[in-house]
Amino acid sequence: MLRSLLTLALLTPLLPAADWPIFRGTPDGLGVADAKLPDQLDERWRFKTGNAIEGAPAIVDGVVYIGSADKHFYAIDLKTGQQKWKVGLGSPVQASPAVRKGRVYVGTADGKLFCVNAADGAKVWEFTVEGAIKSGVNFHGENVLLGSRDIPLYCVGPDGKKVWEFAIDGGSNGTPTVVGDRTFVAGCDSVFHILDAKTGKEISNLYLDDQAAATTAVFGDTAYVGTMGKSQVVAIDLKAAKKVWWFEAPRRQQPFYSSAAVTDKLVVTASEDKKVYALDRQFGKEKWHFATDGMVDGSPVIVGERVYVGCLSNDGNFYALDLKTGRKVQEINLDSAVTGSPAVGPDCILIGTEKGSLYCLGAK
Repeated sequence: MLRSLLTLALLTPLLPAADWPIFRGTPDGLGVADAKLPDQLDERWRFKTGNAIEGAPAIVDGVVYIGSADKHFYAIDLKTGQQKWKVGLGSPVQASPAVRKGRVYVGTADGKLFCVNAADGAKVWEFTVEGAIKSGVNFHGENVLLGSRDIPLYCVGPDGKKVWEFAIDGGSNGTPTVVGDRTFVAGCDSVFHILDAKTGKEISNLYLDDQAAATTAVFGDTAYVGTMGKSQVVAIDLKAAKKVWWFEAPRRQQPFYSSAAVTDKLVVTASEDKKVYALDRQFGKEKWHFATDGMVDGSPVIVGERVYVGCLSNDGNFYALDLKTGRKVQEINLDSAVTGSPAVGPDCILIGTEKGSLYCLGAK
């Protein structure tokens, strides 16, 4: 039987509020930040890359790390928006980077996971898989966990050598979620998997009856993940490996590519049906929805009493919504469709666009 994941989560060291080192901010994938954002966001700076930004930045020790479809990976000073270094990786970067102990990890469209030095971008090692990497990475101890369009989920050691692999038919695009010694992933095999992160052995699984591309969020002993074909958000009891509830969007065949942000009361996610949804965390009932001007593939984040999310509209709308009611607090027009997901700094939020702009939004 699984130990209480809530207890295990409490044993995990807390990350500094100023850092957002992996996709969704923390290993449990909750997408919630402890930061101080102004009531109204202004453009603090804008950094241009040569092509679309599809991932979420990582932010550690005052440096922003982001990849672009221009085949380059960048380190940017968070305060000034000035480039610190860039490195060519030979293929478009669609995945979100992750940072740990002075090293940065990011995958590319030609199936390579790069480990580079955070200080100067110098390559430490690369690990090659058979399919494109759109997944971010997560960490268990000194090891790196990685999904890809290749069949396996991989665990890679700090030396770049494979530790274990677990077969997922069709692969996975979501970042593996880690709580304690467990990792969680749902993929193109329509199955939600619970694995021993040390060995890669499956502990239990649940058939979702639909493929998933989103990253799982884990709150206590419950996991939350969106699916594609049936347009559902599913809550999963991790001890019993069974569905607690599921919410189905009114417009079928509009997938939930978005990864949910989860608080003690709400599950907030978005769909290609052009809506952001807030669901009751315990029962899955809709509390509110907000209609956007375009489809939403990126994942919302929650900071304080607000939700931040962008959409694929032509004018690049980025929204701040009231967490309790879904009321629009602010709408910011960026230079193009919002193809990336947000990352949260100590007093700002960063988001990438289709035209390759990385925006830092905060107080001027």
